[in-house]
Amino acid sequence: MTPAPSSPPQQTAPFTPPHLTIVDHPLVQHKLTLMRERDTSTAVFRQLLREISVLLAYEVTRELELTRITIQTPICEMQAPVLEGKKLALISILRAGNGLLDGILELIPAARVGFLGLYRDPETLQPVQYYAKVPSELDARMVIVVDPMLATGNSSAAAVQLLKDKGARNIRFLCLLAAPEGVARMREAHPDVPIVTAALDERLDAHGYIVPGLGDAGDRMFGTR
Repeated sequence: MTPAPSSPPQQTAPFTPPHLTIVDHPLVQHKLTLMRERDTSTAVFRQLLREISVLLAYEVTRELELTRITIQTPICEMQAPVLEGKKLALISILRAGNGLLDGILELIPAARVGFLGLYRDPETLQPVQYYAKVPSELDARMVIVVDPMLATGNSSAAAVQLLKDKGARNIRFLCLLAAPEGVARMREAHPDVPIVTAALDERLDAHGYIVPGLGDAGDRMFGTR
């Protein structure tokens, strides 16, 4: 008796943690590929980051609260939706976060803006704070923290904790690339903070860089080494 042909092994989709949203829109993925290219110039990299940040902003602001007001169209009066509550706060983790910040401000020009200065010690990979200036009344605002790379997650977790200490309760984290180690670190430290990213890459290398990644986002954005 001839045995029935075996069915091909089924492919399993990669696991996405519940607090992580990967924006797989074709335009986002196309622009990200161009940014990954080693030979992409500083000017083009900067422009792509600005463009992709606008697309990512649509996803991270999906849960902004709405109310209704009465307006008069050229045809008739109607009840129309508008944003409710305090202006949201965008918090850039210096310096690379500014690349995402600029694009989002094109979409939401009325947002309040803050800055956190954190750098990663190259030996310990732990965050060191050197600057903090954030908007008031964080407890009444949606707060979006922006940084292109979620690598070890130590700086991101420290930034979110600093904002919580200043009263923030409704926080989102927006990045261009994430490593599994960084996602796990954020989930451990701040399980209440959703993460929105364009890609979840493979891993970190021995120096704490995302693989395959795109190199150092700040250096590529500003043309430094």
